[in-house]
Amino acid sequence: LGDIFCSPSCCEFHDKASLARDVMGNSLTAMLRKQAYRAATFAYSRYRTSGVPRPGLRILMYHAIGTPVAGDIHGLYSMSVARFEEQMRFLATNYANHLVQLDKSSLDVGSSLHIALTFDDGYRDNLLAAAPLLISLGIPFTVFICTGAVAEKRAGFLNRDDVKHLAVLPGAQIGSHSINHPHLTESNDRNLHNELVGSKYYLEDLLGREIDMISYPNGSVNDRVRNMANQVGYHLGACSRFDVNPPDRDPLLLCRTDIWAQDDMLIFDQKLRGDWDWYRWRSTDRSNK
Repeated sequence: LGDIFCSPSCCEFHDKASLARDVMGNSLTAMLRKQAYRAATFAYSRYRTSGVPRPGLRILMYHAIGTPVAGDIHGLYSMSVARFEEQMRFLATNYANHLVQLDKSSLDVGSSLHIALTFDDGYRDNLLAAAPLLISLGIPFTVFICTGAVAEKRAGFLNRDDVKHLAVLPGAQIGSHSINHPHLTESNDRNLHNELVGSKYYLEDLLGREIDMISYPNGSVNDRVRNMANQVGYHLGACSRFDVNPPDRDPLLLCRTDIWAQDDMLIFDQKLRGDWDWYRWRSTDRSNK
């Protein structure tokens, strides 16, 4: 089955050759992958036996809503507005008491489930399409922004005024997603420091408040990156490793649940419940917990 259990890292700026190799291959591979995912999810749900959602802090990871994502040749990270609305209304109806703002205190879940919503990269549709719906439903959310896209006034991304507008909306939070979206583990110490500090200071100067959360671009994090993030003043770091977070999880290495554009409501509910958490075994856990 080859690469059936491979998937891309998060976000827009992936290496296209790697994306093509890891995501699709050809139509037969895609079909086999879908069947393998379904089988693995069914088997894991049987293994869990309880049927109730796994407790912990589950952080949902989105990207663009209704906007094409450059480099995402298979459309994993640009969800339709209609599908996003369907998922959010499902959340508000079935998990209203579980929805929380992302911060350190949200890890204090006991034996219950908390759900936090995040967006990576800083697409303008997060403000125009997602935010009005989320506010109307009372769902808090966090947008992790690549400040290079803002500073360069890149088409399709939030601009300076957009970021300021977004930051004062009810339930909205802003975090850093670096300046240029590099693989941080491959950056030398100087460039790593610049990416972490530069994006933090840019947003703090723009908004007049502390920025203490970061989402690591491409899910690229190791001990060196984590420790540097801590050193420069981040208190919470979001990874791309697929899982729910127990109360003792390292707050600078939080797992997230990737929501893909093709996820129907069955898959979405399975991911919320934890039936897809077998996916965590695809990658190494960087947490020392």
